[in-house]
Amino acid sequence: MPESTVDAVLAELAALEDPKARAVNEKHGDDHGVNLGKLRAVAKRLKTQQDLARDLWATGDTAAKLLATLICRPKAFGRDELDAMLRTARTPKAHDWLVNYVVKKSPHAEELRRTWFADPDPVVASAGWALTTDRVADHPEDLDGLLDLIEKEMKDAPDRLQWAMNSCLARIGIEHESHRARAIDIGERLEVLKDYPTPPNCTSPFAPVWIAEMVRRQA
Repeated sequence: MPESTVDAVLAELAALEDPKARAVNEKHGDDHGVNLGKLRAVAKRLKTQQDLARDLWATGDTAAKLLATLICRPKAFGRDELDAMLRTARTPKAHDWLVNYVVKKSPHAEELRRTWFADPDPVVASAGWALTTDRVADHPEDLDGLLDLIEKEMKDAPDRLQWAMNSCLARIGIEHESHRARAIDIGERLEVLKDYPTPPNCTSPFAPVWIAEMVRRQA
């Protein structure tokens, strides 16, 4: 199919804008009103277009950034390019999709994980923790060090970094029986996300409950 222009795609996304969807998204810190199912349908039609993906990300529009993560070639981005993209992701959804759909498939993922993990910007650091959480199952050599950091820093960490650290804590407890008791103990003492509102039939993000439920399912 012929390649689409940035202006044409932005116009299409603008036409999909739904005030109700925007109201829901804004509660989660996202400033767009495009239904994600419809956005994925646009991506499916456009297929892979790396140059368009780069140009869409550069617009700064959140829906365009999300679309960019779906039509790009993750391995085509350079290390510094991905670093710059993460630092301009701005919204939680753009940040999460960039990490999960693009960075994790990049040959630069491990280098970026180490760089971001220690970044002074807590939002950037949360990406490093998210990538680290994915390593927990296959790289158990650092678990004690990770638990030490979580025990020391998670309670007072900014929201997005705290969430990422808590996810890592839960993953350690779920994947590694030898560290499970300590992970649960840390979660119980710090009480991070203990009172997080959880819909019926969903698992609480409170680490002790999360760990127990996932271990039960795996039994």
